Amino acid sequence: MSFQNVLANCSWEDTTRVIQNKTESDVRRALAATHPTIDDFMALISPAAIPFLEQMAQLSRHYTELRFGKTIQFYVPLYLTNACTNHCIYCGFNHNNKIERIVLNPDEIEQEVKAIHKIGPFEHVLLVTGESPKHAGVPYLKAAIEQLRQHFSAVSMEVQPLEMDDYKELISAGLNSVYVYQETYNKEKYPFYHPAGKKRDFNYRVETPDRLGQAGIHRMGLGVLIGLEDWRTDVTYLARHLEYLRKTYWRTRYSISFPRMRPYQGDGFKPNVILTDKELAQLIFAFRIFDHDVEMALSTRESAAFRDNMLALGVTNYSAGSKTDPGGYAVYPKALEQFAINDARTPQQVQQAIQAQGYQVVWKDWDRHF
Repeated sequence: MSFQNVLANCSWEDTTRVIQNKTESDVRRALAATHPTIDDFMALISPAAIPFLEQMAQLSRHYTELRFGKTIQFYVPLYLTNACTNHCIYCGFNHNNKIERIVLNPDEIEQEVKAIHKIGPFEHVLLVTGESPKHAGVPYLKAAIEQLRQHFSAVSMEVQPLEMDDYKELISAGLNSVYVYQETYNKEKYPFYHPAGKKRDFNYRVETPDRLGQAGIHRMGLGVLIGLEDWRTDVTYLARHLEYLRKTYWRTRYSISFPRMRPYQGDGFKPNVILTDKELAQLIFAFRIFDHDVEMALSTRESAAFRDNMLALGVTNYSAGSKTDPGGYAVYPKALEQFAINDARTPQQVQQAIQAQGYQVVWKDWDRHF
């Protein structure tokens, strides 16, 4: 059993049609539901829900405070390498992009850690790499995790999909969470965006959360890249995936992200779909109403104004002071960014904005000894 069994019974075209045909009464029924279904979720993200955004926002605020209190967890990304064998047409790390490829060694990682701790008392670090098993395979990742566990309470990673036994090995080394984004669940269009490299294998990537669940990961993160395909249909598949994983691997915690495409260095692929701030807010509200326990992250891809406005309305995790290039904090401050950040405030400035709204910043929320 894997999520492939769920996908086999889903139609992209039918899902799109159902969403577009939702009515005002469907939205009202979804808002009144004690345990919303996927059908209710489709109503909440549909155009018919636009007049109900204020009601959705208040409900989202209520469920978020009930489950998470008035807290926002901080994390910081640490890019280890931009080496990548994939040819994703929307990414600055594309193998065909003529850039300097950097792979941090242990001494350089140590310099990055020192620089991160100078900008804020972060305890949750997210390791990010391009997908290059030769340069950032399991031995490299294991050594990095063991090194960083000496400096951070929680180590997460966003790297190439791995085998179940590889995940078990990294969990034993101190890995806390893994984030793997499907980018798009449109299986027919997926190869267009991933013309070469291992990432081209849709089935292997979509089954990665199953391997993570079987390995016993503490937390996994899911997401789609907004800008490739119809966002409403894509996030419905994301909701189906989350629902399946919760039922199958119920011991694991879950997080979701909604990255909108940002400018990057390369051939200039332009988004096929534009998600407005208003629609992104609707999406966040819908997910919180659908799943009261899921964590939701807003990275520095989003503007300071939008992140401040969404603070109390469903989001639980923020990055701050982020660099999206390998060695960007100290070693190679002018290396290629994977994408351009949008919120350039310091962690202290973000913290002040959060506290001004009566919320508390959580720098650490997990310890493997408990």
